[in-house]
Amino acid sequence: MNSFPTPLDSLANRRQFLRYISATGLLATLDGLLPAWAREPAGLATGPAARAPGEPIDLFLRWQDLAFGGRRGRAITLNGTVPGPLLRLREGEDATIRVHNELGEDSSVHWHGILVPFEMDGVPGVSFPGIRAGETFTYRFPVRQSGTYWYHSHSGLQEQLGHYGPLIIDPAEPEPYRYDREYVVMLSDWTFENPYKVLAKLKKLSAYYNFQQRTVGDFFRDMSEDGLALTVKERLAWGNMRMSPTDIADITGYTYTYLVNGLAPGDNWTGLFAPGERVRLRLINAATMSYFNVRIPGLPMTVVQADGQDVQPVETDELQIAVAETFDVIVHPREDRAYTLFAEAMDRSGFGRGTLAPRPGMTAPVPGLRERPLRTMVDMGMDMSAMGSMRGMEMGGGKMPSGAADHGDHPGQMTGMAMGEGEQACVPGMTPCTGPEVGRHGPDTHGPGNTSVARVQRDRLGEPGTGLEQVGHRVLVYTDLRRLADDFDERPADREMELHLTGNMERYMWSFDGKKFSEVQGPIKFNYGERLRLTMVNDTMMEHPIHLHGMWMELENGHGRRIPRKHTISVKPAERLSVLIAVDAPGRWAFHCHLLYHMDMGMFRVVRVS
Repeated sequence: MNSFPTPLDSLANRRQFLRYISATGLLATLDGLLPAWAREPAGLATGPAARAPGEPIDLFLRWQDLAFGGRRGRAITLNGTVPGPLLRLREGEDATIRVHNELGEDSSVHWHGILVPFEMDGVPGVSFPGIRAGETFTYRFPVRQSGTYWYHSHSGLQEQLGHYGPLIIDPAEPEPYRYDREYVVMLSDWTFENPYKVLAKLKKLSAYYNFQQRTVGDFFRDMSEDGLALTVKERLAWGNMRMSPTDIADITGYTYTYLVNGLAPGDNWTGLFAPGERVRLRLINAATMSYFNVRIPGLPMTVVQADGQDVQPVETDELQIAVAETFDVIVHPREDRAYTLFAEAMDRSGFGRGTLAPRPGMTAPVPGLRERPLRTMVDMGMDMSAMGSMRGMEMGGGKMPSGAADHGDHPGQMTGMAMGEGEQACVPGMTPCTGPEVGRHGPDTHGPGNTSVARVQRDRLGEPGTGLEQVGHRVLVYTDLRRLADDFDERPADREMELHLTGNMERYMWSFDGKKFSEVQGPIKFNYGERLRLTMVNDTMMEHPIHLHGMWMELENGHGRRIPRKHTISVKPAERLSVLIAVDAPGRWAFHCHLLYHMDMGMFRVVRVS
């Protein structure tokens, strides 16, 4: 296994460089661009916002040279910072936000998860022309919801360059949970490479950033354990699919530095608490391509919101947060000690790190990166009965650690035990808890834009996510989420629609139903006023965080009237899931994978509601 350089490794060089920068005063450092909300160790201000409801907000988009870790680059700043300033609105107000584009190129701002008139949604070419260089666009919309959200560019690859920030909407009514202080925890991935050069490398070699490919040594190890015939059969199967079980993330810690509130791990963002306080953490994954597994060793997290919507509280020890998702958690540290907030990249190539502590300067041990996960034949949608006992089918690609936990008392993971005919049993220490088979793929393989199909489609909502199958503690799963509000739309679905998430990894093409956005003839048509069931099938081996603008997706996770509302849903490899949509927002809306380079390469559609 190759090891990656981490920001901690480059700390000495960084200090040397900062001394140089300090002497010359030429450039900003990454931490020099921090917004006020990320610098405040005592937490966000509580109570009524300093800004009067309806008072206009101004955002200025500019370029800023920066440097850290001995490297230099350029970032897009919003009011001079990365991430951008915290926008704090109040439910019921009419928001006015003026965006001044001083970049010298077109730009935009999209309010992720916010229900706005489509003209205010901020997607160039779909809902408005964009904001031309040197011009100002004024967004005006009524604020009809509350919760934790964020905003970002929807122009080209600008989001990779720092064009994002947090957005909180305070509720009109008191919230159903109590906390003493709160923090935004915004996760992101930063590279000094030009994003378009990153994309060019992926187009030439999709595994360019994957330094965790299997080696000759792995082959001989597998052969000694499984025998030559099975090992060769397994290698041939992956080769025929032009895939590798190490394909977890397209872009890795080889080029990314993983940030917490704009700070690299060595800079250690810190939030303070007094022992006994309840602390609300508003987790936002603003990364362009990185899923994170978030945990605070020694401190359970109670999830109270998902994608800005209140859910019935559920306690967990770890959660996987997909790109563009948000989770609000409350922690209750009682001891006079520090805790590490650890955001491990899903492929284990790096991590973001922060600290919760009673006093500044305190730290806690930083966990090591866990063993790399591997894709399995389940991820590929293979028919298990036809493959025998091949490696990777049994253990999620990794060895079961000794003392692995029995998740039998975790309601979410119980779903994976509701096995259908021919399903594996969820037996700790023996097999992974894969969800039941719920469908088989038809004869349509979606053309040359797609290289594989999920022959066997599974319900994976009860699975914790790649790399978390055997961690030995509680992990949040989608079946844990139950909406708190009693406002379910009882109407049955008027219509059903099925979309397949497709791609060609070797050519780095991503699409729906085998067609890139540039190849489709028109928008997807939703009928205004209808109740729609949308089924999504992931025919690829990658997770895709699918985002619908303008309307909620209600995830059918088995909880009847309590199914949760989501603006972004992570669809696992070979997964089949469905959502209900109350089609109540006329206009043109974006629907896409929120992995930035997947969206740019074609996994994007326009939905027209009329």
